[in-house]
Amino acid sequence: QFLPAVNDRASLLVFLVNNLEKRFALTIKGKVQGVGFRPFVYRLAQQFGLTGWVSNSLQGVLIEIQGKEIHLEKFFTLLEKDKPPNSEINFIEKHALPIKTEENFVIAQSNLSGIKESAILPDLATCQDCLAEIFDINNRRYFYPFTNCVNCGPRFSIIENLPYDRSNTTMKDFLMCQECQKEYFDPSNRRFHAQPNACHTCGPELAFYDNFGNLLATKTEAITLAVTSVKEGNIIAIKSTGGFLLLVDASNKEAITKLRQRKNREEKPFALLYPSLDLVKQHCWLSDVENNLLTSAIAPIVLLKQKSEINIANNVAPNSNYLGIMLANNPLQHLLMYLLGMPVVATSGNISDEPICIDEMEAISYLGNIADGFLVHNRAIVQAIDDSIVQVVLGKEMLLRRARGYSSLITEFSNYSGGILALGAQLKNTVAFSLESGVYLSQHLGDLHSKKTFDNFKQTIRKINTIYDNKILNIVYDLHPEYLSTKYAQSQDLKSLAVQHHYAHALACIAENQLTSNVFAVVWDGSGYGTDGTIWGGEFLQITPSGFIRFAHLRQFSLVGSEKAIKEPRRVALALLYKVLGEEIFNSQLACIQSFTAQELKILKQMLKNKINSPQTSSIGRLFDGVASILAIEQKCNFEAQAAIKMENLASKVDTKESYEFIICKKQSPIIIDWKELIANTLSDLDKSIDIALLAAKFHNALVSMLVEMAKLAGEKRVVLSGGCFQNRYLLEKSVLALEQSGFSAYWQQKLPSNDGSIAIGQIIAASRVKKLENND
Repeated sequence: QFLPAVNDRASLLVFLVNNLEKRFALTIKGKVQGVGFRPFVYRLAQQFGLTGWVSNSLQGVLIEIQGKEIHLEKFFTLLEKDKPPNSEINFIEKHALPIKTEENFVIAQSNLSGIKESAILPDLATCQDCLAEIFDINNRRYFYPFTNCVNCGPRFSIIENLPYDRSNTTMKDFLMCQECQKEYFDPSNRRFHAQPNACHTCGPELAFYDNFGNLLATKTEAITLAVTSVKEGNIIAIKSTGGFLLLVDASNKEAITKLRQRKNREEKPFALLYPSLDLVKQHCWLSDVENNLLTSAIAPIVLLKQKSEINIANNVAPNSNYLGIMLANNPLQHLLMYLLGMPVVATSGNISDEPICIDEMEAISYLGNIADGFLVHNRAIVQAIDDSIVQVVLGKEMLLRRARGYSSLITEFSNYSGGILALGAQLKNTVAFSLESGVYLSQHLGDLHSKKTFDNFKQTIRKINTIYDNKILNIVYDLHPEYLSTKYAQSQDLKSLAVQHHYAHALACIAENQLTSNVFAVVWDGSGYGTDGTIWGGEFLQITPSGFIRFAHLRQFSLVGSEKAIKEPRRVALALLYKVLGEEIFNSQLACIQSFTAQELKILKQMLKNKINSPQTSSIGRLFDGVASILAIEQKCNFEAQAAIKMENLASKVDTKESYEFIICKKQSPIIIDWKELIANTLSDLDKSIDIALLAAKFHNALVSMLVEMAKLAGEKRVVLSGGCFQNRYLLEKSVLALEQSGFSAYWQQKLPSNDGSIAIGQIIAASRVKKLENND
């Protein structure tokens, strides 16, 4: 048949090779489950007339593919080039197989053999196709609040086990109707093998309850009643994708005050949920990066600089230049915001510092004193997930809280070992587990002080055990002996390792930026237990292949009253001023001193003189507090970093290169950076009645000069910046630019929080380094 078309032996050879039948097996690892990858493979195979099968597995996706080589090559090319938008291929293992006799390509049942290491995909914001359907009166999913497809919808919040099949999710409780089944098995439909597929007929339903648990409405009427209640100034709790949110009219100052009182949240800013991107643009300055984040499949809360004269109550985010804003990320929120047509406060449905509620009956009982009504549904949530929080610094995304929308499996890391469970820190806790295919990082869990949060911490570890078949070989934890995570680690019958807090911070930043060792790390935060038993926080570390060297640190000062000093910046100010001025400070007219009673000052004086309950710290975070108090910016804090945030907001209003001085004591090892000159000059400026904003800027600039000078002394060109203090946009931007202008390469965290939310990752890397050294020995 073909010989007339072939003129020479070379053409004949090419023809034969291209038409040769071959079969290959592929194992694809990465974010390939729950994103329409199997339907994509099916359609691609159909396009080229190939046979074989595709299935989910515990490792990722398995494919056996057979056909002519010319068609197989096209298949392999498009497999990576045209993969689904929310998928990510990290590794493809491919090998040849014997030819089989078969006629079709099929989606086979999931393969349950081998080691579990597949990624669990995050919940994805509603896609444009689904959004169009819920507002199309002629569509069968019109106003259906649980509409989804392979490109969007719940994933992490509903999965109970791997692989990602409907039977392993809470959607197993809902039997698909004939119409949904037809979509599910139709290769041309975007709901082909969409595991949470549902509709009005067969899927989850809404209900509205009052705060006594009385059922008032169901289905669409429940949404209408919730909207009416919010407009009347009430607080409504809604069961969203990953847990409950509390909603209240963002323009109603009295309603917001009521929410603050009931939730015991005095001043900490609330996040806002907006009905449209156009309204966000009217209220805030919006860059292209921020625009893209808001409208992405992640749909996080984005910190945006607000414009003046907007119709948002001033007690939403008191004394802040920024608003935390998000757009609707699921169909229920889209429907609510469409009917409301105005911004609402959308804050976690919890008591402050505790996990968000995920069960409707528990929420009515637990939040009944906060919310006036409850909009709930009957799809169970497996894992509580807060909204992620992001800001943009130097044109790049910077995560502050890593939760909804971000994958639990991070595959970009290298130089780590498998089988390590890391327990993170006490605050902003996350836990991590290392697999061969990547590092599983839990969602933000919160502060472990609360019993409910600690219970959630333990439940999350149990879930990791269940999903990944309890392959934990080692456990690693923070050096602090009193952390609950430390005590939990010590109660386990596993080989364990304690890792210094700031070393873990540095390693997390190094891992994210894929750097090797021998870097200089600047790690600034509120506190972390040091190897000398004191509280560190203003650290300059040389990172070596075997560990770290404490190259320099801030001169230590007292935390008068220990934990009380963290909540009362005036106590830190007193300790700093006592070092500079001695006992005469107790007669000072400074606002920070006058804020104490005479009896309080008498007691504090004895505590300082005799070093009673006054642990030593080198913390930059506490230095921020102390200076804020001296400048009369904040004397007592209602939430973490409140004083520092106010300092940053003031500094950002001033464009200056002026800076305070500090003294470097090079004769000691580690080098000591003395802040006494800085405090003395601040007091001098206060006496001159200079604008407080300029003084705040000069303080920030002093810190920038400090880290550049230390980098020059260390002599390492690569500098990583980590720790909660570098969430300060002004400080980070100034530091990066100053380092680069001085010839250094600056690195900071973007996909991982620079706060304690990434400590678990650093602990994984630290334990892996120890393992590697032991193996080399």
